[in-house]
Order: sequence, then structure tokens, then C-alpha cells
Amino acid sequence: MEVKTIKLPFRIKRAVLALGSQTKNAVCLAKDNYAYFSRIHPDLNQRSDFLNFDKAAKYFLKKNPEVIAYDLHPEYQSTKYALSLHTKYYLLPTQHHHAHIASCMAENNLNNKKVIGIAFDGTGLGDDADLWGAEFFICNYSRYERMAHLKYIPLIGAEKAIEQPWRVAILWLYLVYKDKLFNSGIDFVKKIDKREWSVLKKMYDAGFNCPLASSMGRLFDGVASLVLNKLKVNFEAEAAIELEKLASSYKAEGASYRFKIIKEKNTYILDVGPMFKEVTQDIMKKEPKEKIAYRFHYAIAEMIKRVCLLLRNKTRINEVVLSGGVFQNKVLLKLSSDLLYEEGLRVFTHKKLSSSDSSIALGQAAIVNFSR
Repeated sequence: MEVKTIKLPFRIKRAVLALGSQTKNAVCLAKDNYAYFSRIHPDLNQRSDFLNFDKAAKYFLKKNPEVIAYDLHPEYQSTKYALSLHTKYYLLPTQHHHAHIASCMAENNLNNKKVIGIAFDGTGLGDDADLWGAEFFICNYSRYERMAHLKYIPLIGAEKAIEQPWRVAILWLYLVYKDKLFNSGIDFVKKIDKREWSVLKKMYDAGFNCPLASSMGRLFDGVASLVLNKLKVNFEAEAAIELEKLASSYKAEGASYRFKIIKEKNTYILDVGPMFKEVTQDIMKKEPKEKIAYRFHYAIAEMIKRVCLLLRNKTRINEVVLSGGVFQNKVLLKLSSDLLYEEGLRVFTHKKLSSSDSSIALGQAAIVNFSR
């Protein structure tokens, strides 16, 4: 079997088999000072991908791992697989976004000191049983504290909100404009079937099939749907990728859309309601889509900078680790890194692995190695 090898900045105390995530899955065996990776399995709900995952897991199980690391999400096929293994293994769950950050720390030879960790992706199960995806942690390999996140919004219809990103956009518009949301006259709202929205609003009001999510991936989807006037996509993040292409073609000084940072107890909540209002106003003014896309990307980069400065002032931590699939967006990654560097922060990104879920298993292995 083809195996990729990475040398680790620490020694593994007891050999770990980390089973990774649900999509873009890669299995990782961590032993001594090395991590060994399988090929990537795109979606474990697909039979062929799961069979290849099973083959990789069995191959690494022959190397006699003592610990099995897996994701918190009970519906991930990799999690179910872990829980089906014989009790001779010590099983340890890990939180999805902590694993993202830990994987990037390991790639960059960081020791177990605390960092500001930022994980932006589609969704991963949080400690509160809601869906996380725009997370700011203070963490090391062994533990983490959630310091800031996007305001929760319900994903109406759950997975349908990924296939139909207009559901995210229309909900944000409803939260901003209430029942006046159809008065703007922009092309996006003209395309919305009011009868369908009426059904979705009833689901929202009843809390039926509306899991709460703090997801940066879904935020990108929603803004992209609004700007591109695109109601449905063929694959996850399709609209967000188109929005990135528009932003990359716009050359101008940064001008951020507004957002709010609200402190609730010891956590900062990031409210992008003002952003949706200003995006809608720019669309009504017929501003170029490229300009709107760039301003949105710049606003998220500005959000990252402002939260990091708040956390540095509070903790004196100067190292920032960026991970998660949203950071495959080159425009966002560059804008964010540049703003952080200008403030004297040290920024660490993935170099050997992708920031996507394919690096999750490395983070899982690192977490359990320092957690025992």
C-alpha cells in the first residue's frame, strides 16, 4: 500500500492509529518519531471509499497500535469503525477543530506550548453537540479553550443547506430585514419562491430539522449565493470557490464590511448581520461583484486580526495557527496572514499536508499522545 511519511517534532509514547474524518479521510499511524498516512478517501459514505478506508485501517492495525483516535461525531463512518474494534485497543475521541489545529502545529514543529488556533471549515461536532466551523481556540496538543466563534444560525433542512446555499443567505437576510427581506428588489430575492420560503420559515420558527451551526464554510456559501445569485450547487463549496475567483481578480486597497464582536461571559461572538446588510446595499447599488467578493474576504481577514489582537492582549500569546478547509482559499489565507504579520503575530500554516480534513488524523494522533 502506498504510504506517505512525515517526521514528527515529538516522540509518540504509544503507537496511535488515528482514523480521521468523514470526508477527505486519511488514516494515520503515528509511531516513534514518524506519522504514516494512507491515501485520501473522499467520502466514507461511498462504498468504494469506505472499502479503501477499511483496507488502509487493517493494514495499519497489523503494525500493532495501542491507541485508536477518532472524531467526536457519532455518525462519521470512521467513528463507527473505531467503536467497532475489539476492546484490546484504548479508544480516545478528539474534537474535530482541535485536531485541525494540532495537525498544523505538528507540521510546523511546534512544541506543546499554547497558541491561538483558528479552525475554519464546513462543520464538525462541538462539545455542546452543535455544529462548529469558525473557531478561535487557545490551545496546545493536550487541551483547548474555545475563545470566539461565529454566531450560531440554524441550517434549515440540515444537509439541504449545503446543497442549496440560498437557505443560509435568505435566513441571514431575514434576521437583518425580517419580513421586509423581499423589498430590496435584488435579483437574488426575486428568484426565491415565496411559498418555499414560507415553509422554511415555519421550520425555522419551530426549530424543526434546523441544527445550529457556527460555520465559516456555510457563511461563505451564503454570501456567495447572494452575490452570485446562485441558489444551488453541485458540490460543497462550489459557490464559495467562484466567489474566491471573483475576489482574486479585484485589485484594490482593503475596505472591510462591518461585523460585530460581542462578548458573552468569556467568549467573543462574531455577528455578521451588518455584513449581510452592507453586501445587499452594494448589490442594490450595482457595485461590481468582484469588489463585493473582495470586500467580504477582507472583512473575514479583518475579523481574524481583531479577534487575535483581543486574545493576544488577554493571554500574551503571539503564535497563530491557521487550519481547516476554508483556508484552502488563497485570497483569504494571504489577506489574513498579511494583516496578522503587520501586527507582529507569528503565523503558522500547513506546508506538507492540506488544511482540509485530510490532515485531521495527524492532529488526532498528536492530541491523544499528549492527553494521556
